[in-house]
Amino acid sequence: MTIVVLTIVIASTILINFLRKEEIKRVDILVSALKFQQEVETPSLEIQELLLQIYSSNTTIPVIILDKNNQIMVHKNISPDIEDDPKKIVMLAKQMAKSYAPIEIELVKGNKQFVYYDNSRLLNNLQYSPYILGFFILCYFLFSFWFFRTIKKTDEGYLWAGLAKETAHQIGTPLSSMIGWMEIMKLDDPESEGIHEIEKDIERLKTISERFSKIGSVPELNDMDFNATIKENYDYLKTRISRKINFGLHLPNYTISVPHNKILMSWVIENLVKNAVDAMKGEGSISMSVIERNKNIIVEVQDTGSGMTKHQALNAFKPGYSTKKRGWGLGLSLAKRVIQEYHNGDIRIAQTEVGKGTTFRITVKKA
Repeated sequence: MTIVVLTIVIASTILINFLRKEEIKRVDILVSALKFQQEVETPSLEIQELLLQIYSSNTTIPVIILDKNNQIMVHKNISPDIEDDPKKIVMLAKQMAKSYAPIEIELVKGNKQFVYYDNSRLLNNLQYSPYILGFFILCYFLFSFWFFRTIKKTDEGYLWAGLAKETAHQIGTPLSSMIGWMEIMKLDDPESEGIHEIEKDIERLKTISERFSKIGSVPELNDMDFNATIKENYDYLKTRISRKINFGLHLPNYTISVPHNKILMSWVIENLVKNAVDAMKGEGSISMSVIERNKNIIVEVQDTGSGMTKHQALNAFKPGYSTKKRGWGLGLSLAKRVIQEYHNGDIRIAQTEVGKGTTFRITVKKA
């Protein structure tokens, strides 16, 4: 892209320089005609017509002729606004001298005249055309890049949504069968401990299926009590992680209202906590905190795990990126989608240091 723009600018500059030289030649011809007119006392009719034709042919280049006392002799192709103002015409001639040195014409008896000239309006406008053209080409390439990137993201979004819906559908079929079989098993032994444990697993599968179903469509943000969602998620996760992990929760002692989807928000928190557990290899400390800051609610999940390098932190939320040998790299990318696209919030790595741990930060708007 840079090469294309540069090539256009160089080609246009060469063309403009060529046109400038052609205009200078036309002025030289005009000056030569004026000198000849002064040297010949009684030019023939043919010569007079030729001189008049040379003078009349200049319809674009501004020319001002002054004598040695700055008295105006002739002017042509200047702005109509100053044609009747001698002072402004002289000032314009002096400005022209900054671009091109005036051409001196020797007259009889030692008198002199000075020809001032400048680029035509067309040439002046053309000087900016390479940069304007380059700017528009650059804008076109940037727009094309943005457009194709947007299409790619949209395609990725449809792919994620389709994958999530298909997963929810595939889980739903055997899950319905399992629920039916559970009811039959209860008829034989309704108090069986094994049946109660299987029921818990079925409820868990139902939650997972619902999560995937909501990822594949636009969820409703009906839940408001944010503390209750975080506390419920904390209570569930605390019973599922190793006792070697010191798991703490810090909540405000008042109700916080945030429009959110409890199922999806719980999924995000669960992903962050599971990543923290993996980073600590089953031993260490995890702290969950909810903080109110102006119009935002911040959730921080801090661990004392292995931490991340700068490269790992930059790529952590990219689909398919994982530091685990058996990781799919989907958890954090889905968490980012849930927070940014569905809750209009933000999720990022607030702090990380190799060997000391990582802090993930979620930011959402209050009701």
